[in-house]
Amino acid sequence: MPPFNPLYTAILIVAVLGFVLGVVAYLILAERKVSAWVQDRVGPNRVGPAGLLQPIADGGKMFLKEDIIPAHVDKVFYLLAPAAALATALLAIAVVPFGSTVAPPPPQATVADFDAAQAAYQSHFSFAISPGLDVGVLYVFAVGSLAVYGIILGGWSANSKYSLLGALRSSAQIISYEIPLGLAVLGVVLTVGSLNLERIIEWQTEPGHAWFVFYQPLAFLLFMTSVYAECNRLPFDLPEAEQELVGGYHTEYSSLKFGMFFLGEYTHMITTSFLMAILFWGGWSLFGLEKLADGNVVLSAVVKLLILMGKMAVSIFVFLLVRWTIPRFRFDQLMDIAWKMMIPLATLNLLAVMLVLQWKWSNWVLTAVSVALFFGAGYLSLRSAGSGASQKRRVAVLPRGPGAGVTYAAR
Repeated sequence: MPPFNPLYTAILIVAVLGFVLGVVAYLILAERKVSAWVQDRVGPNRVGPAGLLQPIADGGKMFLKEDIIPAHVDKVFYLLAPAAALATALLAIAVVPFGSTVAPPPPQATVADFDAAQAAYQSHFSFAISPGLDVGVLYVFAVGSLAVYGIILGGWSANSKYSLLGALRSSAQIISYEIPLGLAVLGVVLTVGSLNLERIIEWQTEPGHAWFVFYQPLAFLLFMTSVYAECNRLPFDLPEAEQELVGGYHTEYSSLKFGMFFLGEYTHMITTSFLMAILFWGGWSLFGLEKLADGNVVLSAVVKLLILMGKMAVSIFVFLLVRWTIPRFRFDQLMDIAWKMMIPLATLNLLAVMLVLQWKWSNWVLTAVSVALFFGAGYLSLRSAGSGASQKRRVAVLPRGPGAGVTYAAR
């Protein structure tokens, strides 16, 4: 584990916070642009060239709006809820490695000089706020699961039936989808033998290994679907379904407090997109492209950072595209997907990983198993749906009464 350097850590914290806040502002613009593209509209294009200054106008409006606190709320928890939602989302990004966190080996001339080698090691910049954390995956899940407390506090403290129903929906949804989320990642953890995110990236870049999205595509699909539910994104945004609950858990919030909920949701999207890139897409590796600049430490770090950012951007684009493509599920459908489909599939995938590791088979066996489980589950779903639809509708036969002989003219 690289040694702690307070100056570098402070610089990295400020840089990450500035990056997250800036990306969130333009993610909202991207959301509106993608929705306009999907719906064949123009989208925001008035403020600045091509609407690029729209986030500044939106942020200014958020700051200048009247801050209203309803008289019937529990003020302490009402004010604490947005802060809890935002803080948990920001804490989870602390262990995300944006680049190399291991110091390069010292030159041969300085190997004998212990002091010089130690100084070179100390001056290495580690591209993670908390590098080398051996329980990185567990930390992300533990902190990420705390986000539900902000939603529950907001819904309960608002003292509104709509808000409370949204909070209860969120608690049931997040608890349900955390099970397939964890099971999907367990296959990756067992294969690598470590919870360290940097070690997971290194394993995928080693000779003879490939990205986990090729070895365990079913686990990737389960992870991605569970992440959508964890982020309350369509088609899993039942906690804030506007046609049913006005605004859900944040119905009574306005101005900056509503903005903090919004910021927490988009920050969670950024963190989970980084996790998808690290766990399943090889992190900063791109088929050897990242090795072209190995001779230059600065250039190599920039290339790795750009590759990881590109993968994160692709993941977020899919986030936005899914929202404006797939309609919202009913709540019973949402629960059925988690408990009747995703949890059994995640359990079977984990069992396949354990068998492959026990018998030391090739990891490509998992690819075949994932494809078989995916199409098998689809076949069983279609068959059960077809059998239910093909049943003849039973027509109730009414007893003959006084009006049995009456006939009606066709309309």
